[in-house]
Amino acid sequence: MFLFAVAFVMVGATAAEAKPPRGSAPTGYDVSYPQCGRALPTNVSFGMVGVNDGIVYSANPCLGAGDGSSELAWAERYEAVPILYANTADPGPALSSHWPTGQTSPEVCDPSQPDSRTCSYDYGWNAAANSYRDAVNAYISLGQLSPSATQTPQPNEWWLDVESANSWESNPTNNVSELQGEVAYLQSQGGTAIGFYANASDWQTITGSTSVFSSLPSWRPGAGSQHTAASFCGTTDITGGPTRYSQYASNGFDADVRCY
Repeated sequence: MFLFAVAFVMVGATAAEAKPPRGSAPTGYDVSYPQCGRALPTNVSFGMVGVNDGIVYSANPCLGAGDGSSELAWAERYEAVPILYANTADPGPALSSHWPTGQTSPEVCDPSQPDSRTCSYDYGWNAAANSYRDAVNAYISLGQLSPSATQTPQPNEWWLDVESANSWESNPTNNVSELQGEVAYLQSQGGTAIGFYANASDWQTITGSTSVFSSLPSWRPGAGSQHTAASFCGTTDITGGPTRYSQYASNGFDADVRCY
């Protein structure tokens, strides 16, 4: 799986979080397209699933009833409403075939100024809409929704993957606007939570270590062990908000401690 930055918007969340007792933090796993066809972990506390095939505007072929076992169905065994995450990017008008030139809502993307904050916002809004549609299509393929459905069966918790492996502009202002568009779209669909996953270096490079998302929690990558991952609960991370999840490697997979 790719490193994914997530700024987490949790309804009713507070800035301070109590650290769980040592050794008692619940453990889950996150999977996406790299785990397609693999035997996934069993007897875990919760599952988190990537909806994309590594880049924006691409669907994870194992999300629903597609290539191999459904990762969404796997996550549903451990959590009634699976936790989802999506890749993000802001490639700019020169590199994207999806650039919203001429779009007038939710922002105006002026054709004479396509490399702008408002165009980046629309790109983020559209990218989140596409990822959300991938999730809806996966539920449809599993027979949980009718073919005409436009929303997931229940509001999901969403995380936004912000990493330098994807395409970003050199202008952090536009990149931040893209992420604001993604958050706004997912909020418009009633998401119970929306978050960012990123390491500190990528967050600084891509967003300039913005404080725009300082009220939102984070999903922290890169802990060396479950014990170390649990020790980050009760701390703040990239967004300036509390750490909600902390990731570590376990048996060839990415495992996660939930901090609440």
